[in-house]
Amino acid sequence: MPSFKTKTTKNNASNLHQGTSNTPPRPKTSINDAVIEASFTTNPLNQPANDAQSTDDKQPSKKPRTTGQKVFLVVIILLLIGLIAAIGVIIFLSIKSPDWNNKIDRVDYPDLIYSTLTGEEISDANLNNSPTYCVQIPNGPDGARPQAGLNQAAVVFEAIAESGITRFAAIFQNPTVSAIGPIRSLRPYYLNWDLPFNCTVVHAGGSDEAKDALIETGARNLDENNNYMWREYGTDRGWNNLFTSTKDLAQFNSDNNYSSSNIQAFLHLTPEEVTAIQNEKLLCNESDNCVYNYLVPNFSISFGANPFFNTSYVYNPETNTYSRFYANGDPHLTYSCPDELSKPNTLIDCGEPIQITPSVVIAMFVQESLMSDNYHENITTTGTGSAIVFQNGDAIEATWAKTSANSQIIFRDMTGNELKFTPGQLWISAVPQQYGNVSY
Repeated sequence: MPSFKTKTTKNNASNLHQGTSNTPPRPKTSINDAVIEASFTTNPLNQPANDAQSTDDKQPSKKPRTTGQKVFLVVIILLLIGLIAAIGVIIFLSIKSPDWNNKIDRVDYPDLIYSTLTGEEISDANLNNSPTYCVQIPNGPDGARPQAGLNQAAVVFEAIAESGITRFAAIFQNPTVSAIGPIRSLRPYYLNWDLPFNCTVVHAGGSDEAKDALIETGARNLDENNNYMWREYGTDRGWNNLFTSTKDLAQFNSDNNYSSSNIQAFLHLTPEEVTAIQNEKLLCNESDNCVYNYLVPNFSISFGANPFFNTSYVYNPETNTYSRFYANGDPHLTYSCPDELSKPNTLIDCGEPIQITPSVVIAMFVQESLMSDNYHENITTTGTGSAIVFQNGDAIEATWAKTSANSQIIFRDMTGNELKFTPGQLWISAVPQQYGNVSY
């Protein structure tokens, strides 16, 4: 490539050097010419396109990637591959099983199961088909107290047996105690309350009317039997010393092929409905100090002739239950004997007794009179009558109706709607309309 150089003159006195060739003398270079020549020398971009040396030779070479850059690039590529693979798996599974998401939801959020007899949560729906037992349990001061297992009864009917002394028909399903009792004799009105539960009637003898009704109705019948019961000796229980157990009752049903019970159950409130009722009673001030405003914190039931068997109840808002007391103020206690014990002595082997605390108490007013022997009671169990239902801290005026011995009692509020009960133990006291009363 030809090189253009400039040569300046000093005071315009210098002459161009003349060579020996025949090349004509070079003209003088002006200042403008010098600038142009310098321009060509320092700006190769102005070179002609057909110059021998390519402009590519003049571009600076790229720096090689560092190790860190290479690692970063590999990580990005692997992440992209993993993401694409994951999306592919999800699409494949969705196509293969359209309800895949629904199956996951059913596993994560299983439906809760509730007892048809108590309304409480249970672990297995098959437990609702388990056989039931209706046990006749005494309440006299002659060794019957404290009873055993009474806290696990789903429903308890309380009525006068004789001489103003009350007795219980306690309905059990899936009990888990090693002692239930004491066990005493049957009356026909208890049987009429038992029948809708399709239960095995557990008793020790009974009035002639009750025995005849057992035969007439064809009810499952477990009368006193040493194969399924035992006597507790060495204590002050006297003749109130006959007991049975969960295992003995199950064995009786197995021996007689009683594998299930067709129960006519009462209606129950859901846990959500109970919570809503409770929240309506919660009163809070500006400092967020809250108290429950309950209409009926306590009440008492009188059965009339014998005040020793009157009862009272105190509402506990923390547990939403009613603590039961005898007329003298003593708490009504029961033993809860551990299931692993075999024929325990209830007064010695079962620890401290606990207080009975039903969730609902119903005072059901009934027509009552003495039978022809002037000793046993005659209670009308069918027909209609009035009632007061205590639950959730309230007293609800109601009616009851039972159309036949085999039908269940229906309780309705004063507008005619069938009542639903708070889950837990339901205690029904048959109060003589003529001489019993309820105060609150």
